[in-house]
Amino acid sequence: MNNHDIFNRLWANYISQNPLNGKLHDLLCDEGETVINDHIAFRTFNHRAIGVDAMAKVFLDGGYIFKGDYHFEAKKLYAKHFEHETDSKLPRVFISELLTEQFSPFLQETVSKWVAAIPENILQSGELIFAGNISGIPSFDIYEKLRAESEYAAWLYVNGFCANHFTVSVNLLKKLNSIQKVNSFIKLHGFLLNDGGGEIQGTPEDLLEQSSVKAGMVKFTFSNGEYEIPGCYYEFARRYPDYEGKLYSGFIAKSADKIFESTNFYKK
Repeated sequence: MNNHDIFNRLWANYISQNPLNGKLHDLLCDEGETVINDHIAFRTFNHRAIGVDAMAKVFLDGGYIFKGDYHFEAKKLYAKHFEHETDSKLPRVFISELLTEQFSPFLQETVSKWVAAIPENILQSGELIFAGNISGIPSFDIYEKLRAESEYAAWLYVNGFCANHFTVSVNLLKKLNSIQKVNSFIKLHGFLLNDGGGEIQGTPEDLLEQSSVKAGMVKFTFSNGEYEIPGCYYEFARRYPDYEGKLYSGFIAKSADKIFESTNFYKK
């Protein structure tokens, strides 16, 4: 499978999991915009079978290279980002993992059982990034208990492996060519912005501005009933040139820390 096939398949899964993301994409296209992905992101646990390096393998095999890593002490996360070595038109890939050893025995045991339930053939096949939740029907009680420790862990426990967000490159938009214009457009069409710490993360001085919508609520079947919880979300990024005139290509940890909260549970 080539890179374009991988991203097309991830996109199809993404808009199927949360159709609101597809609707927002279509609204941008209806404005005459060409939507190009700045980056996509994945979540996982720091277990050797499914950690960042295991998740990255399909991209490394396709010509991606490691470009930087990031630490999120408050959320107890570690992340790496990758870019294609020769094709700058392909999106960046950002993969984070939860540092499970820093959490309670309950969370660690839950993650161990969750990972143990993943079929071995999936782990060995390169299909992991598309797999979704393949560890059995989740329990809403466990989901709620995980949420008390980590919204990230709870989200991953239910949603499993997928692109948790795609990101529109604001630099390549014509009319909506600033984060402020994008945010106004989003709110005009009834989408909720993630405003934890403000609607815009980062500044031109940081060389990166980001915003995101709150993940749409999606119905999931749990072992003890059907409940709505946050699914995937859409992000927007505006990059600025550095002192050499080169467009900044990395990420800002303090901004990404707030972007993670786009999947926090909320009441409609």
